[in-house]
Amino acid sequence: MNASEFFALPPSLARFAAFFPADVPPWDWLKQIGAALGSVDFGHLPHEIPPGLHIEGPVWLDRSVKLPPYATIIGPAWIGGRTEIRPGAFIRGNVIVGEGCILGNASEFKNCLLLDGVQAPHYNYVGDSILGNKAHLGAGVICSNLRLDQAEVTVRLPDSVVSTGLRKFGAVLGDAAEVGCNAVLNPGTLLGPRALVMPCTNFGGYLPSATIARSRNPIATMARRD
Repeated sequence: MNASEFFALPPSLARFAAFFPADVPPWDWLKQIGAALGSVDFGHLPHEIPPGLHIEGPVWLDRSVKLPPYATIIGPAWIGGRTEIRPGAFIRGNVIVGEGCILGNASEFKNCLLLDGVQAPHYNYVGDSILGNKAHLGAGVICSNLRLDQAEVTVRLPDSVVSTGLRKFGAVLGDAAEVGCNAVLNPGTLLGPRALVMPCTNFGGYLPSATIARSRNPIATMARRD
């Protein structure tokens, strides 16, 4: 299972292409976020920073990023063009964001990669996760990234269980994947392109492309998506 089955790195993030090859498991990209940010010459911020916006450590913001009156950005972080950061957002280090994204109200982002057009607009937690182009999180969606026993996160595929070598690993969402309001994605979740998790669903494992997961307490069931 390779990253190319879930998404393609967009031109806006081409500078990081050497760190995110298409022919490796997608969770291997998580291991390279810090190294990718280490290749950036951050320099000086090109913005006039609003008084209530706290920025700490190395941060690169495209000139077209829309900044809120209050939020916290802790580097290293790289935020691409036309991205909107909304009030109360908490960007907590090792974050790379492509173009045209929304980092929303009271949402937290940590060690994650967001490709172009990602929307995480309301009360989301995105930790140790990769969100593909135009992936969307409904209000209150949580990408849970740590097992209760704090053991290594494994990935449950239809025919095998795969070791990731990661103690913290949230979710991988393919291009245009959708997650409904107040859903929880368990550690090591994989959603294929255009996969959809219905609201208030607790889902873990692998959801194939163009497939819907619906909650049937206590197990999420799957159906094909038109």
